[in-house]
Amino acid sequence: METRKIIALDLDGTLLNNQQQISSKSQEVLNKIQAQGHKIIITTGRPYRSALPYYQQLGLETPLISFNGALTVLPGKEWDHEREYTIDKEYLVDLVQRQDEVQADFIVSEYRKKFFIHQQDSHSFDPQLLGVDKITTQHQLILQKISKNPNAILFQTRFQDSESLAQDLMAYYHGEMNVSSWGGPYNILECTPKGIHKANALKHLLTVYQKQPSDLIAFGDQLNDKEMLAYAGSGYAMQNANPKLLDYADQQIPWTNQEDGVAQKLLQLFL
Repeated sequence: METRKIIALDLDGTLLNNQQQISSKSQEVLNKIQAQGHKIIITTGRPYRSALPYYQQLGLETPLISFNGALTVLPGKEWDHEREYTIDKEYLVDLVQRQDEVQADFIVSEYRKKFFIHQQDSHSFDPQLLGVDKITTQHQLILQKISKNPNAILFQTRFQDSESLAQDLMAYYHGEMNVSSWGGPYNILECTPKGIHKANALKHLLTVYQKQPSDLIAFGDQLNDKEMLAYAGSGYAMQNANPKLLDYADQQIPWTNQEDGVAQKLLQLFL
């Protein structure tokens, strides 16, 4: 009987430690898991650009799911099963015009290989967050020049209750785009296309690989992981997970992301 699994891993607050790194222990365990024939799928809310270095670090050859499921690609290769979804650019224009209202330090329009940023304070974030060493004039978001629908919109808010703001924004835009928290150390909200989430992309991959949800193991820590954990045959919430996520998980593991929780659980399951 086929026993090889599809293992979907969120990044921030899950696989990555608080220093935004994959620890040597986690990498060692994931290498062993891959050697057994299981498929590791990075499944993140991050932009493709900032997820790719972790994909390359792990030496993956599997599809990469970014933008919370809005983009599923096989990095560096042509792939018949690639999927991409976008947001109407008019929502981007409106959100930028409401930047003060949503208390956004910056708003980023994200595409597969580029981004544009509208920011009020150039010191409000680390450019490495977007996969660059510094922000230049070529990254400036100019409303009059927006011509293409983005894959996602990110913004860092000063609202204490970002989850409540996310719900308010979804209501304001009549559900025409999803809004969810990135998790990890950043108070970032991500807007993604209507009806698109991580489980959509994973369902597509299970079809490609001729697998069932029972063959899927998923790890996450924030509410943008809820559909993924509910869909997976085994959905694990991190010890540091948002308490509201626990209703969607099969189990909360006893380790945090800082304690190599993903690796610890995979050791129990497979090694």
